[in-house]
Amino acid sequence: MNWLDRIALFEPLDFAAVALIFAFWAVIGWRVEHPAKDHLSVSRIMAEYRREWMRQMITREPRIFDAQTVATLRQGTSFLASTCVIAIGGTLALIGNAERVAGVAEDLTLMMHPAIFWEIKLLLVVFFLTNAFLKFIWSNRLFGYCSVVMAAVPNDPADPQASVVAEKAGELNITAARSFNRGLRSMYFSLTSLAWLAGAIPLILAAFVTLIVIWRREFASHSRAILLVK
Repeated sequence: MNWLDRIALFEPLDFAAVALIFAFWAVIGWRVEHPAKDHLSVSRIMAEYRREWMRQMITREPRIFDAQTVATLRQGTSFLASTCVIAIGGTLALIGNAERVAGVAEDLTLMMHPAIFWEIKLLLVVFFLTNAFLKFIWSNRLFGYCSVVMAAVPNDPADPQASVVAEKAGELNITAARSFNRGLRSMYFSLTSLAWLAGAIPLILAAFVTLIVIWRREFASHSRAILLVK
C-alpha cells in the first residue's frame, strides 16, 4: 500500500479535525504568551513574580532557599520529560502491535480498517509527546543556566552588577518557564489526540474541551484571581 492509498483511508473530516487541533494548539499557545495588556494570562503574571524573586534574592542571605526552589523546578521538568519518554515508548509499542489497537478501535467505532489506519492516528499522539519531551528537556537546561547565573550574583547588594546579573537570571527563569508551559500544552493535546481513535468528531470535541480547559486555567481560574490580589 503506497502513501496515496493510505491517505485515501481518511475522510475530509479527518483532515479537518487534525488541522483544527493544530490550529487550537498554536492559537492558545500564542494567546497565552501574548495576552491583552488588560487581561494577562497566569503565565505572564507569574513572569513578573519571577523577576521580583530575583530582585529579592539580591538581599537574601543565605540564598539556600533560592537554590532549592530552582532545584525543585528542575526536578519537575525532569519528571515530566521522563514521563514523556515512557509515554512515547508505550505509544510506539502500540503502533508495533496495531492489530490489537485496531480490534479495540473497531469495537468502539464499528468500522473496519487496516492496521496502518490506526498506526497513522497514533503518530499524532507521538508528535505531541515528542514535542513535549523536547520542551521539557530545554526547560530543564534553561533552569540549569538560571541557577549558574544566580550563583554569579554578587553577595554585596551595593555592587552595581548585582541587579544586572539578577535581571539576567530572572529572564532565564522566565524563558525556562515558557518552555515548560509549552511542554504541558503539548501533553494536553497529546491526550486529546487519542480521541481520534474514536473518529474525527470525537477529536474535534476533545480539541474544543482542551482549548476551553487551557483558556480557563490561564485567564479565568481562581489561582489567577489570587495572583492579581494586591
